[in-house]
Amino acid sequence: MKYFRDIGSYFLMLKKVFSSPTKGSVLRELIIKEINDLILGSLGIVAFISFFVGGVVAIQTALNIDNPLIPEYLVGFATRQSIVLEFAPTFMSIIMAGKVGSFITSSIGSMRVTEQIDALEVMGINSLNYLIFPKIIALLLYPFVIAMSMFLGIFGGWVAGVYGGFSSSEAFIQGLQVDFNTFHIVYAFIKTIVFAFILATVPSWQGYYMKGGALEVGKASTNSFVWTSVLIIMANYIITQLLLS
Repeated sequence: MKYFRDIGSYFLMLKKVFSSPTKGSVLRELIIKEINDLILGSLGIVAFISFFVGGVVAIQTALNIDNPLIPEYLVGFATRQSIVLEFAPTFMSIIMAGKVGSFITSSIGSMRVTEQIDALEVMGINSLNYLIFPKIIALLLYPFVIAMSMFLGIFGGWVAGVYGGFSSSEAFIQGLQVDFNTFHIVYAFIKTIVFAFILATVPSWQGYYMKGGALEVGKASTNSFVWTSVLIIMANYIITQLLLS
């Protein structure tokens, strides 16, 4: 019964998030702050992880196809497919669930513990719209983060493949172009938008409805990461079945 109650509270929260909107000028400032915290603040770790994971994918592919009968361009092809289809949209979102999700849960949870949310309600402000709606709008820019992750992942693969002596630059670029399907990019960004909504709302839900003190804020952050990761993986499976099968 607890799971049904949790699911119900989540959807009731979403209903209230999009009702009784906050004043436009206030909302604009909140959105800018959330973009700075959630998007700009994540670019460094996304760039670092994407570049080196792309390099690892290229090296592992090259080491596992050390056969003269297998074309050299397969290194670039495998790197492109791995980065575009799964690593950038899905696994980067799970990483972001740890960074962004925990930040959202802890910040809202701390406001709950210190009764700041109660103060917003007393002032007649829709606290759900005030706290969560700007995060949803800010994370509409999340596809740009994933696009950067794709580019740096492939670039990292090129650097590792070419300068590591595993592939020539011409063969790697040929692999990037072989059997390129533009719908794969569309598929990746559709997933990204869904994941962005999950990243904005599930950690907010965990933080908003938590009870207790500072210790419970930590527990809520852990639960936030687990719930967000599970929902991202489930959504990934469903979207893949619908769009690629």
